[in-house]
Amino acid sequence: MTPTSWAVARLLRDRNAALYLTGVVVSGFGTSALWLVSGVWVKDLTGSDGLAALCTAALWAPTLLGPVLGTLADRVRRKPLVIRTNLALALLLLSLWTVSSPADVRLLFAVLLLYGAAGVVEDAAESALVVAAVDPALLGDFNGLRMTAREGMKLVAPLTGAALYTAYGGPSVALLDACTFVLAAGLCALLRVREERPERARGTWRGQTAEGVRLLWAHPALRPLVRAGGATMCLASLGSSLNYAVVDALGRSPAYTGVMYAVQGVGSVGVGLVSGPLLRRLGERRFAAYGIALTGVAVAGRVVPCDTALLACSLAAGLGLPCVLIAAYTAVQREIPAAALGRATATADTLMFTPNVIGLAVGAALVELVDHRPLLLLLGGALLATAGSLAQRNASRTAARSPSDANPA
Repeated sequence: MTPTSWAVARLLRDRNAALYLTGVVVSGFGTSALWLVSGVWVKDLTGSDGLAALCTAALWAPTLLGPVLGTLADRVRRKPLVIRTNLALALLLLSLWTVSSPADVRLLFAVLLLYGAAGVVEDAAESALVVAAVDPALLGDFNGLRMTAREGMKLVAPLTGAALYTAYGGPSVALLDACTFVLAAGLCALLRVREERPERARGTWRGQTAEGVRLLWAHPALRPLVRAGGATMCLASLGSSLNYAVVDALGRSPAYTGVMYAVQGVGSVGVGLVSGPLLRRLGERRFAAYGIALTGVAVAGRVVPCDTALLACSLAAGLGLPCVLIAAYTAVQREIPAAALGRATATADTLMFTPNVIGLAVGAALVELVDHRPLLLLLGGALLATAGSLAQRNASRTAARSPSDANPA
C-alpha cells in the first residue's frame, strides 16, 4: 500500500474525519446544484443575462465581509454553530418555493446573499472544528480530501440539478439543497469532539475582528502564502475569463468550455488525493510554489491552437491551482491559536478569493480590447514569477512543514 493510500485509509477509518467528509459531499452536492440552477432560473424568469450572472456574484459577495463574519465562529462553540447554520439554511431555502415570477427574483437574490454569508460563517467554524476533530498529523491529507470531495461534487451535481430543474422547476432544486443541509447537520451532530466553552469576549466585535486579521497578516509564514494565494486566484481568474476567446480561436462552440472545466475538475480531484504526502515531503511553501508554477504553464499553454494541448492545460490547471489553497489552509490551521482560528480562516478566504472576483471582472473587460494570446502569455509569466518569489522566500529560511513531518503517516 502506498503512503498516499495508507493516509487516506487512516482518515476514512477515523470516525470524525469520515463523518465530516461525508457531510462535505452531501452539502457540496446541494450547493453545486443550486449554484448552476439559480442563474438558469433567473434567466428563465427575466430573460436577462446580466441578472443571471449576478447570481454568482451574490453568492460570493459576503466573502468581502469574511473577517467580520468569521468572528462569530470564535465567540461560540463551533459544533452547535455548524449544526444550527445548516438547519437555518434548510429553512431559508424553503422560502424559494414562492418564487414564480420576475417580481420574486428579489427574494431569490436575498436568499443567495444570506446563503453566501452563512457559508462564510460555516466554513470558518468548520475549519476550527476540524482541528479539534481530526488527527493533527493528517491535516494536510484531510484538507486535500475535502478539496477532492468538493470538486468531485462540482462534476456531477450541476448535471443533476439541471435535470431536476428541467423536470420540476427551481423549487425542486431548492428542496434538494435543503435536504442536504439537514443531512449535513445530522452528520455534524454525530461528531465526537470536545469543545471548551469560549472565554467571554473581550472588547468590541470590531476589535476582535482586527485581532484576527493581525494574527494572520503579521505571521511570517502565513502572510507570503496567503498573499501568493490571492495573486494566483486573481491571475488564474483573469486567464479563465479568456476561455471563450480561446475556444473561439479553435473554431469550437462556447459549450466546449464545459469540457475544459470538466477536465480541470478531474485534475482538482486528483491533486486532493496526493496533497498530504506532497505537503509532508515539500512543506507548505514549496508545495504551493510548484502548484502555482504548473498553473502558470497551463495558462500560457492555452495559446497553442490545438485541442489536445488545451485539454492538457486544463488538466494541469486543475492539478496546480488548488495547491496554494490547500497549503494555506493547512498552515493557518497549524499556526493560528484555536481561539482565533475562525477569524483567521475567514480572513484568509477574503484575501484569497476577493481577487478572484476582481480578476473575472477585469478579464471580461480586457478580452474585448486586446488579443487574448499575448495576454495569456503575460498572465502565465506573472504566475511563474509569483511561484518563484514564494520559492525564493522558502529557500531563505527553513520551510514550514506540517506536524506529520515528525510523525509520518
